[in-house]
Amino acid sequence: MNKNDKKKIDEEELNEEDLEDEGFELLEVLDDDEEDYEEAEDDDEEEYEEVEDDDEEEYEEVEDDDEEEYEEVEDDDEEEYEEVEDDDEEEYEEVEDDDEEEYEEVEDDDEEEYEEVEDDDEEEYEEVEDDDEEEYEEVEDDDEEEYEEVEDDDEEEYEKVEDDNDEETEEDNTTVGMYPKELTNLTLECIYLGLLFLNPKAISRFFLVREDCHFSDDELFNLYKIIIFREGEAYAPAIAKAKFNLPTESPRAYDLTMQVKRMASIKNYSLEKVYTELKKLFILKKNYITAPTQSVQDKILEIQHYELYNEMTIEEVESAIEQIGVTNRLSQVVLNENATSFLLSNDSSLSSGIPIPFPIISSVFKGLRKGETMSYAMPSNSGKSRFTVFLACHIALIHHKKVLIISNEMSEEKIRLCLITTIINNVGLQELHKQYISKTEGELLELKFRPDKNKKVELDEDGFILKHKGETNEQFLERLKKESKEFNQTIAITNWINDQINDAIHFIHITEHKNDELKKILLNYYYKEGIEYMFYDTLKTDTDNIGNGEELKKTATILSNIAQKFHVFIGSSLQLLESSTLPVNLTINDMSASKTVKEVLDTLCLIKQISRQTLYKYEYAMTDQFTECFDIEVPKDTDVRFYACVVDKNRAGAKPTVLLRLNLAYNIWEELGYLRLKQENLEE
Repeated sequence: MNKNDKKKIDEEELNEEDLEDEGFELLEVLDDDEEDYEEAEDDDEEEYEEVEDDDEEEYEEVEDDDEEEYEEVEDDDEEEYEEVEDDDEEEYEEVEDDDEEEYEEVEDDDEEEYEEVEDDDEEEYEEVEDDDEEEYEEVEDDDEEEYEEVEDDDEEEYEKVEDDNDEETEEDNTTVGMYPKELTNLTLECIYLGLLFLNPKAISRFFLVREDCHFSDDELFNLYKIIIFREGEAYAPAIAKAKFNLPTESPRAYDLTMQVKRMASIKNYSLEKVYTELKKLFILKKNYITAPTQSVQDKILEIQHYELYNEMTIEEVESAIEQIGVTNRLSQVVLNENATSFLLSNDSSLSSGIPIPFPIISSVFKGLRKGETMSYAMPSNSGKSRFTVFLACHIALIHHKKVLIISNEMSEEKIRLCLITTIINNVGLQELHKQYISKTEGELLELKFRPDKNKKVELDEDGFILKHKGETNEQFLERLKKESKEFNQTIAITNWINDQINDAIHFIHITEHKNDELKKILLNYYYKEGIEYMFYDTLKTDTDNIGNGEELKKTATILSNIAQKFHVFIGSSLQLLESSTLPVNLTINDMSASKTVKEVLDTLCLIKQISRQTLYKYEYAMTDQFTECFDIEVPKDTDVRFYACVVDKNRAGAKPTVLLRLNLAYNIWEELGYLRLKQENLEE
């Protein structure tokens, strides 16, 4: 059947009101809740009449039972009384005739037993009379209680019927059995079965395999099995019978068969069209009950409401369900919706990134935004790892966010020393730990601390407390505590670092890895620690693709996918070539690896040191208009370096070139302003 020739089964054709006009009542045959699916009002009247009939039968049965029970009690009383008298006489004669020794023993030694027998007889007789009276009274009470209980049950059952009807009406709006109402069409199922009963040969073509067979009612399911194993057994292929058990003998199977046959005979239905619509419906049912989440179930229900659902083939419905599995992992919205609230909410992720201590870069990037990836490329030995630690400290300790650093460059010891150096000397962090001192990384590594004033201690040539010859490290540290406030301030800072558990900076050192392993590491820390800011130093190809620069894009794509899917920020460092390109003229062509990695990044900075000999050729300004320019002063301290930072890619907007200054000894990075070559040096 061509798609263009397909027409929806006319709702009027499948409307059960037409069937009622012919005197058919399908829902009388089906069970309870499923019977009441479309004829709740008719069922209410029938059920109420059934309750009244049951009440009358139950009441008459109670009266008959009462009379029978009363007569039985009187007969039992007479029989029990005669039995007691007979037993007494037999027992007395047995004592007198059959057991003379016992009688003599009772008479001579203990006459109590005989008297006890007489007393027992009297007590038993009295007990029987009492029991008769109690039982008679109990029967009368039971009769009254049972009658009252029947009346109460009648009222409760009637109320329950009304409540059930109300609940059933509400339930009809949600589910029928294990399927929602939207996926239940008893009329369509009955017409399909009726057409097969009228033409059993058609089962050879229009059959349902077991996993696709989802009738709404067990009786209808049983009728289908009757067709494939009896009526159409000679025509049903083996695949149509596979995994089905034999039909059951149902007392209503014949009546229901006649009903569905008459339903199918009302109009000239096309079995092919009926089968197509039913198969589409059953496919939706099958996938609905196996859907892993409620959101997927809701999207399966939406398929029936597609504008062109009536024109869809069975295969296209299956394809639509497969697409739900794919698109369920994606963010989907209608962009026209909620435009005003989006604009006025002032909390969109486009403007809520964490600011970094570089005002110009932070402004054009809108901060470090979750869901994005940023890379900064530098030549070898230019400070990539130090730049990473500087950003990580700012995010964790200033903005109180957990951070993860994955490094294949620096070891744990080097990163830890760089971290302590950064925290001690960073002006913003000094306001937090309240220890205003300056210590270089070298001084910290060699435990060089200056003594307090008026302390008479032996010093080295640079004025630091000298470790005595033969003095152990423990002894030296104890002496530093007594002689150096600077040392105690440093220990106070490291103790403060230890206390910042909630603002932790996690570190992993890896040398060889595959992309799958990198992904697992990132997701593990995301789930375990709730980390949303991550750095990868340095972004390289995995071990399976060493030397293949083009594979770098695959790794960058994995990072980008993780950032978007889990709404995290991922920063990474890249390697720049050692080229003769001027720092302010850097482009993607100066990358040492794949140039296409830029395509998957949200932001990219190319950073290169300006040699001290050429600093005089550059100038910087506070604005990109360069109305007032400043020369770069060359410091005597060789640990102070200047870098040109070229924003090569920025999805958020402008791409300026800025001047950065690094004090290598203290790992302090500063942004000075917009950078350019002086006009007289442009031709060079």
